[in-house]
Amino acid sequence: MPLRTDWSERLCPVDRALDVLGDPWVLMILRDVMHGRTRFEELKEGLGISDPVLVRRLGDLVEAGLLEKRPYQGDGRTRHVYVVTQAGADALPILNSLALWGEKHTSIPAGGAHMALIHDACGQESTSADVCTTCGEPLRAGEMSWDEPW
Repeated sequence: MPLRTDWSERLCPVDRALDVLGDPWVLMILRDVMHGRTRFEELKEGLGISDPVLVRRLGDLVEAGLLEKRPYQGDGRTRHVYVVTQAGADALPILNSLALWGEKHTSIPAGGAHMALIHDACGQESTSADVCTTCGEPLRAGEMSWDEPW
């Protein structure tokens, strides 16, 4: 899913990673799926994204192997939920790093408050993107949450 041009064959791994993860919608969709928004309508409402853009990005994420599309029965018809794959879960430290960077280097808008990375196993805030700074355990998708005070 190229951002501007196809960087998938470039030698630099940063270039190849940006070829997949360089679109802001991709990271925001991954963030939301990892934090429990798995249905199309939930993602659309939470992100404020148009149907065509969301359809395209979800398809790209499935094709890239970051999300898996699973059917379920709802409203008398088959619908789908999106589940993060191991490749998608491996992007969690990137998302956590972006959150920590944003907390440190951007101004919180009026009405906002500090967002914390919480390791669910010990219940403590981590100031590291990949390992809990309290207990030392790795932060994994499904085992940590973001305390979003808004």
